[in-house]
Amino acid sequence: MLGHIIDFIKKHIDFRFYGVSYIALAVMLSIAPMLKYLPQKYGFENGLLENIQMTVLFIILYFCLTSKVNKKFFNFAALALSLIIIREVNCGRTLFFPIPNTYHQYYSWKDLPWPWLGKVVHGLYGTWMAVIAFLFLKKKIYIDLWRIVKNIKFPFWNILFVCFAMFMGAIAEKLTNNNFIFEEGFELLFYVSLLGIVWLYSRNKNFILEKNKD
Repeated sequence: MLGHIIDFIKKHIDFRFYGVSYIALAVMLSIAPMLKYLPQKYGFENGLLENIQMTVLFIILYFCLTSKVNKKFFNFAALALSLIIIREVNCGRTLFFPIPNTYHQYYSWKDLPWPWLGKVVHGLYGTWMAVIAFLFLKKKIYIDLWRIVKNIKFPFWNILFVCFAMFMGAIAEKLTNNNFIFEEGFELLFYVSLLGIVWLYSRNKNFILEKNKD
């Protein structure tokens, strides 16, 4: 039993620290200084941290769309990523409907002059989710995903950072009484760690499945 576990670890877990792992580590280590020195306004909607997050998301999108390996999988990943990008701007509400003469305040959909608009926007978002789910089944992405999982190595440190960021983000509100820097800092860590994973699987020779080039 122990031998099988060791063989699995050797085959599927990569413990090396890559450049993208150092970037994620730097972000994680920067969260404590951010909590100490950054004003809360930098964690507000459309603030510094959210704008950096959006930049990272679009870089991930670029890596997905320009990958020369596993193109079908990465093209689908780009579609899935679009859902995260749309969610980050609340389907456009925080971009287009700030309350005049206020700071960090936005109209809710029901308070707009067009109360039906929220239903339309959320309906379109739900439809887009359904389209992506349909493509996941129609294109049999789950088969590609399973095949990839069976053969690839997992970048241990970036995955660890992703899991840690998810855990800390999930308890951010309860732990810090709505500390925006805390929440957005760990969300940034999640996206930067995810960026590293996408880069490794689409660019790094130790992770690319050469036989799956198309």
